[in-house]
Amino acid sequence: MAGEAPTPPRLRADARRNSEQIRRAAIDAFRGRGLTVRLEEVAEAAGVSKATIFNRFGGRIGLVEAVIEEVVADELHAIIDRTRGIDDVAQRIEHYFTALRDLQYRQPAANDVMLQVFPHSQHLMGICRAAGEINDELIAAGRDSGALRPEFTADDLQALFHDNALALKHGPLPRRPDYDRRTRYLLDGIRGRPGR
Repeated sequence: MAGEAPTPPRLRADARRNSEQIRRAAIDAFRGRGLTVRLEEVAEAAGVSKATIFNRFGGRIGLVEAVIEEVVADELHAIIDRTRGIDDVAQRIEHYFTALRDLQYRQPAANDVMLQVFPHSQHLMGICRAAGEINDELIAAGRDSGALRPEFTADDLQALFHDNALALKHGPLPRRPDYDRRTRYLLDGIRGRPGR
């Protein structure tokens, strides 16, 4: 009928609104509880059905990839960039190690990325590759300069972060002072010994 708004534009506006509601709900949920939060919870928080998430994002992987930059990737890349900007090798290693463990403590999604819980997500695997590259750089520089124990490897560094991710994901969250004290113990254990 004349004077009525056409249906398709209204649906497109609804779709845009639904997508943004889903994005906001996913960011809040993933930041607070990690990337494995039930999609039903995201849908409920967004005020849509779970089917709408699949319609708009193609499922969990599509939703994760749509929001992962805001959830954790931006912060992880900032840590990497800041680390590369530090001239002193020992300080570079300390900054990276403490900043990444801090991110693991604050952001459950960081642990899901490190544990590669969604190996079919190209975006998440790209984040893992970036972390692997900085790990390799730090180990090479640390061993060459004597800032790290000579037998300490990139696999050892990865294992420390991986084990921490498992503990934080599946165990009780430690008190922050205890966690920070353990971070210092680990750092002391991997540092090169004076005189070597």
